Amino acid sequence: MIHSAATHPRRPLADHSADRRMLLLAAAALAVGSGGAAGAGVLLKAIAIATNLFWFGRLSAAPSAIVDNTLGLWLVAGPVIGSVIVGVMARYGSDKIRGHGIPEAIEAILYGESRLSPRVALLKPLSSAISIGSGGPFGAEGPIIMTGGAIGSLFAQAFHLSAAERKALLVAGAAAGMTAIFGTPMAAIMLAIEVLLFEWKPRSFVPLVIAVLAAWLWRPLLIDQGPLFPVHHAIDLGSPHIALALAVGALAGAQASLLSTVLYRIEDAFARLPIHWMWWPALGGIVVGLGGLIDAHTLGAGYASIRGLLDGSLAMQVVVALLIVKAVIWLVALGSGTSGGVLAPLLLLGGALGFVLGQFLPGGAALWALAGMAGILSGAMRAPLMGSLFAVELTGDFAMLPLTLAASAGAYAVSVLVMRRSILTEKIARRGRHVLQEYTIDPFDFLQAAQIMTPQPEVLFDTMPLAEAAAFFGTARHRSYPVTTADGTLKGIVSRGDALRWQVDGIPPDTTLGDTLSDASQHCGTPHDPLGRIADLMVETGTGRIPIVDPATGRVIGILTRHDLLKVRHVHHEGETMRARR
Repeated sequence: MIHSAATHPRRPLADHSADRRMLLLAAAALAVGSGGAAGAGVLLKAIAIATNLFWFGRLSAAPSAIVDNTLGLWLVAGPVIGSVIVGVMARYGSDKIRGHGIPEAIEAILYGESRLSPRVALLKPLSSAISIGSGGPFGAEGPIIMTGGAIGSLFAQAFHLSAAERKALLVAGAAAGMTAIFGTPMAAIMLAIEVLLFEWKPRSFVPLVIAVLAAWLWRPLLIDQGPLFPVHHAIDLGSPHIALALAVGALAGAQASLLSTVLYRIEDAFARLPIHWMWWPALGGIVVGLGGLIDAHTLGAGYASIRGLLDGSLAMQVVVALLIVKAVIWLVALGSGTSGGVLAPLLLLGGALGFVLGQFLPGGAALWALAGMAGILSGAMRAPLMGSLFAVELTGDFAMLPLTLAASAGAYAVSVLVMRRSILTEKIARRGRHVLQEYTIDPFDFLQAAQIMTPQPEVLFDTMPLAEAAAFFGTARHRSYPVTTADGTLKGIVSRGDALRWQVDGIPPDTTLGDTLSDASQHCGTPHDPLGRIADLMVETGTGRIPIVDPATGRVIGILTRHDLLKVRHVHHEGETMRARR
């Protein structure tokens, strides 16, 4: 029996089985999306409770603004106390709650088989609520992405799903949480695709969409409905606006690069301190408190300030404070290891830059604040489609999509030229793990064996005596050869190791090769097999040379070696980098 691509016993499950698994994941995504939405609702309530406790001394989940506090100089104490609590939670609870949340989710996906613990699912939102509620200049999106991801991961672990299925549900939960917080389903899907999934497959895309839609449907009941910052710009976009958006985006990309560089230098400075990292957030809290004394608008998530930038109602003095003071306290606080997200601060900083530039550009400051927000998200996170969609979904003004897309493209171009990695993947790279955020087609998936194989290979006949075969292997160029009948039909494969075994086992030297072969030794491919299947076959069998046979006749028509596969990668690389000469 000759195993073709369709009959090989180690081939993955059939397509209908994969379809069934996708449907099961889609059903699970309903529960995960609902859990992500519920987690978002709980997180926002926890932030409101912490804000009331720290700044007004009352136990309440009612919305409140830090700028309304009357603490005076005692304002500095709030961020410091909150940071001490977070530091203690990180040391004695889990150090995975430190930082943004998104890099930790990426690392769990790529290197941790998409496993997140119940402890992280509980402590991440709690620590973030304390951090943001006490004045930490962060957003809720990073924590809820980590929490929603943990919900998806824990659900998958409870039902003993595979690592790939855990990844699909982890990302679905993360995107669901982001959708519930911001009401941006398309941007959440693009964040998952551009930053978290590292693949485009129905198995992951369908559950992702279902979880996001479930969270979007729950959002009016748990949080709010409609755009988070509804704004309509009554302007007809033209070529001058698009050209200016590219320029504003380029400046936002430079701003994102500068922020990322400074952030990791601050992180390095904290790492050189002669005290335990548990106390670093407290030092960052002092800087946050001092920044709050300059302008209390810089404290907390700053959603009210984002709204003011987008509707053009903020005073220029406040905008300048956001642009400078907010940047300083956010970078120091984040570099110290405090728990919190990066999306809201980036929106504020990019929006403030656009607002200032808008004083000199046509269309009004609010229009260019929108462009700045899209640009800085694209540049900092290397997610241009997410950045452009996120900005318009926040406002509900989809007519401005060409503007935000242009700004995102400009920022993305500058970021790629200036920064080696995004603000998210740089953190992972510092742990010795490089993450490539580019999608390319694997040549092993689309090239077929017929395009690479060596045709009409040298073969041994099944009638050859073992003594003659042993002598042949004494001078042979290769370690193994196909064995065929007189008409070229594959009988099996023999190697130099087989020749040694014949002598050890005392097999009579006049025995023919055909008599030593069995079905179990026959490994082959067909001309239409993708190279990936041939490579898998090499790994499974430990054979570096795979015969290629005509599936209709079973005759050997070629051979494919490990060296051939390596040449494919080299040729593909040359196609990406070498320029043709005239």
